[in-house]
Amino acid sequence: MTQQIKAVLFDVGGPLDTETIMDSEIDEQIKRSFRSRGLSISDEEYSAANQWAIDSFAPKTYHSIMWKIAEADMDLIHSVEADLMQTVPERNESRGHFELRDGSLGLLAELKEDGLLLGLAANQPKIALENMDRLGILEYFNYREVSGSINLRKPDPRLLLHACETLGVEPSEAIMVGDRIDNDVVPARMLGMTAIRFVSGRHRTQQPRSWNEVPHANVRSVDELGSTIRKFVQSPPNTSGDDGPE
Repeated sequence: MTQQIKAVLFDVGGPLDTETIMDSEIDEQIKRSFRSRGLSISDEEYSAANQWAIDSFAPKTYHSIMWKIAEADMDLIHSVEADLMQTVPERNESRGHFELRDGSLGLLAELKEDGLLLGLAANQPKIALENMDRLGILEYFNYREVSGSINLRKPDPRLLLHACETLGVEPSEAIMVGDRIDNDVVPARMLGMTAIRFVSGRHRTQQPRSWNEVPHANVRSVDELGSTIRKFVQSPPNTSGDDGPE
């Protein structure tokens, strides 16, 4: 028996923050760091390492890219990572700290007006909450925690479960909106939530490994996301028995 949808959880990177500039600048910084240390990594080789990290469901994509390119040379990896961390402030400034997706504020306001509870479910540093507050995003959310504030990281399903418990809803009464199969769809479906994938950014080519990792819907725009959420509110998908045969 399906239950009424009462809440929507949002990942931040992807659905709300496009991270387009950030991803591009991180990629270029990693390539520069390797090249400055004598490793002539081509753009094609970097793209292959990136795709390998995505296809292998690597929790921390950039770590896996470095690992693949450096062939597990930890001294090299640590030096490239140090460069990456040192340039964080510069990247944040160049992208304005948050690349707000057009139309997302309007959608959040409409969902709130419809009576839905809204929550965050994101692997983000605590400072992301300040950036969202500055842009007027945070005010729409009833649950306002991220991984950096509760010390849980997806794909650990406890991050999503904590959000649901704080909102006072069962997982089956909530929708998870995220851009990754591994970090968003997998833990959501594990808990019996409705999973909507916003196909966007670095992980747009990621594919499920079996039927129980397939999102209940794929969307590619804010308008499509809004209509899909409303469709599921009116008629929730049957998430019981999602695991199927072993």
